Amino acid sequence: MIKIDFYEPAFQPEGRILFSVIVTRFNEKWLFVRHRKRVTWEIPGGHVEESETPDEAASRELIEETGASEFTIESVAVYSVMEDGKTGYGKLYYADVKKMNSIPDSSEIGEVIQLDKMPAKLTHPLIQPVLFRKVVEYLGK
Repeated sequence: MIKIDFYEPAFQPEGRILFSVIVTRFNEKWLFVRHRKRVTWEIPGGHVEESETPDEAASRELIEETGASEFTIESVAVYSVMEDGKTGYGKLYYADVKKMNSIPDSSEIGEVIQLDKMPAKLTHPLIQPVLFRKVVEYLGK
């Protein structure tokens, strides 16, 4: 079983924040990405490198995975995922993209799509819908 909890954006967990996940809109549609080696879809995001902050990782991942070149990005929450007695932390963001270029050739992403809602075939189906709903709630406030 997976348990997901949310915290204020400034929350500092005892362990490192390992992931930055960016729920993204462009031209009033949600962006989702597909890794070159997968057939499932994901919210843009990835690992926070040792040398960067979660905020830096969020901007880097957004550019690398979507080709976003002009955007605003805001922190929504820190989240934890507990599975099999282990807890990992991530930071959740919302980005509004104004301009996009091509995905960099070095990207692991094979495709970017724009949709009105989440796609059915998700890489992380127990986690991504929860994160997506949190951002939708955040935007509704």
